[in-house]
Order: sequence, then structure tokens, then C-alpha cells
Amino acid sequence: MNDDIIGEPDVSALLAATTVEPNLLEQLHRKLEVAASHDGLLDVAYTTIDTPVGSLLLVATEKGLVRVAYDSEDHDRVLDTLAARLSPRILRAPKRLDEAAREIDEYFAGTRRTFDLQLDMSLSRGFRQLVQRHLPEIGYGHTQSYAQVAQLVGNPKAVRAVGSACATNPLPVVVPCHRVLRADGSLGGYIGGLAAKTTLLNMEALAA
Repeated sequence: MNDDIIGEPDVSALLAATTVEPNLLEQLHRKLEVAASHDGLLDVAYTTIDTPVGSLLLVATEKGLVRVAYDSEDHDRVLDTLAARLSPRILRAPKRLDEAAREIDEYFAGTRRTFDLQLDMSLSRGFRQLVQRHLPEIGYGHTQSYAQVAQLVGNPKAVRAVGSACATNPLPVVVPCHRVLRADGSLGGYIGGLAAKTTLLNMEALAA
């Protein structure tokens, strides 16, 4: 997905011009970002950051951080889906994600154990959202089983539904679904892949 707000063909053509110098292109994009935000046209902002588990896509609405996506999820496909589900007025605008990027950097540096970010949970509903809201209560360096989470959210028989809620968590890392394991202690699944889940768990275990 490109960096332009859908429905702005003139700006898109300008930003896509191959004759524009890279620095000027960045300046033009920054002006577009500021103008879109000022005029209330920036509904969904995104950026990417490099981390020990690969490039993460960060996406925010005015309500807060709404999506964190791994490379394996295909960032362009994620953005296309968000444009359809949230708003087509979506633009690369790193400034809105500055706080989220800083806190995630601190988490991977080992200086942050909890996140203090405004979250937009609108991509989940019902039981899935209930489970996802519980996940930050699992402490840094600790884990719970799918069955324990089901018990704690008030539906002991919903073990598979807890697994589904973790698998569809739109905010991995920040909402720590990686801290949920099978009853036998094995990893289970993870939206970012088992290597990423192992990295996060080992990092937290060493620092805890």
C-alpha cells in the first residue's frame, strides 16, 4: 500500500513523481501529513519500526494504537484491510506513533515492563476483546495457560475460544498474547511465529 490518502489523486501523482529529489519527496510527504492532520483528514496513521523480532507495523487512530503487525502478516495487506475496516483516509505519519515506538523500543531494551499507551480495541468484539483486555494482567516474565485465562475471564470451558482470541490479537507485543501457553508448557501458536514468541519469552525470563 502506498503512502497516500485514498481519494487524493493529485497528491498521489506528486509523491510518485520519479523526478522529485528524495529529500524534497520527504518534505512533501511531511507537509501532506501535517495538512491532513490539521484538516481532520488523517483517520489512520502508520509507521514501521525495527525490532529484535523483525519490522513491526504500528497503526493508530485518534483513539489510540489499534494494530501492531509482524512482517509475516504482510504489512501492505494489513493496511489494505484497515483501510476497508476503519477508514480509507490512511497515511504514513510517524509522529502520531512516536510514543508507541518509544515504549516498544524501551520494552526491547529491557527498560520497560508495562505499556502506558492509549489503545483502540475496536478491531475485536465480545469474548475475544474480553480475553485481550485480560492479557496485560499477566505480569512481565510470567505466563498463564489457555485454561487459566479461560477460568480468569469467567468461562472455564472456553479454552479454544481463548486460543482464538490470542491468535487474532490485533496488538501483539503490547497486548502480550505471547505469555499464554498450552497446559503442558509448550508454546502453542503465535501470530508472529514461534521464533518471535520464543524470543519474547526468553527476553522477559532473563530480565525478570
